[in-house]
Amino acid sequence: MAGGGTARHACRNHKPTAWRDAKIPQSHGIVAADSPRRKSRSVHVPVRMTLLSSAPRRSSRPAKSRRGHLVPLLASALIAAAAVALVAYLLWPTWTPKALDTSERLPVSIGGTLFNVPPLAFRMKIQRHSGPQERVDLNFAYPSLATPDTPKHVTAETVEDGPQPIDRIFLSIAAHHDSLAPDMRLRTIYPRYLDAAEASSQDGLSQRAFRDGTPYAGEDLFTSNTPALVARCTRDTTTRGMCLTERRIGGADLTFRFPREWLGHWRDVADAMDRLVQQLHGPQS
Repeated sequence: MAGGGTARHACRNHKPTAWRDAKIPQSHGIVAADSPRRKSRSVHVPVRMTLLSSAPRRSSRPAKSRRGHLVPLLASALIAAAAVALVAYLLWPTWTPKALDTSERLPVSIGGTLFNVPPLAFRMKIQRHSGPQERVDLNFAYPSLATPDTPKHVTAETVEDGPQPIDRIFLSIAAHHDSLAPDMRLRTIYPRYLDAAEASSQDGLSQRAFRDGTPYAGEDLFTSNTPALVARCTRDTTTRGMCLTERRIGGADLTFRFPREWLGHWRDVADAMDRLVQQLHGPQS
């Protein structure tokens, strides 16, 4: 009995320590299955940890950040659209091309002398404005003296072999800055270079040639007293001969140019130039 009691006592005091002393890794969420106290946990703990580990983690911060960037962009777009609409509204009347009035006149001061010039008479757009100018280049239809139409565009297919007829009087008005007056040039300069041959006259218009080797070589001088006309004309060669006549008004010199062939009706040409002076500057005494 004693031996049996001792054996039973030894068996009762003997406690297996293998499972108790074993260290279970906590990171895996595993609980010993043979532990009577942890049997209930052995079923739930792995499931809970699995659910926690598999649940996606989403943050609302990126969405809020994107919405925060869209607000200023939309506000800027609305402001820009409003600005464009305002500018378009303010500038809309200027987009419609304005037809130039043929009766309109631009006051132009050249050499301190005032001229009233039709806008369509300017040959260069840069000169088409009122106020003081050093020089303007104009042209007028002949014989009506109206402002000319826009020149037709000529291409290689539409150009003709012969030269196109000139139906305009060209006029340049420039400040003379106290240079030699046209009438003084006629009396003091031209006689030095004229040919000694006698002048020829036709229909009341006198003609004399300039000598070769002079500054006016290849030109002829035409003069008349009634009506007054002084014209220096080039001769017809491969190009059409052109005539030049000058007048001084105040601080400006007016230089007219027209085809030499118009001298066949030179009185009409002289009268047209007089009418142009009256239209641009008014009647002269």
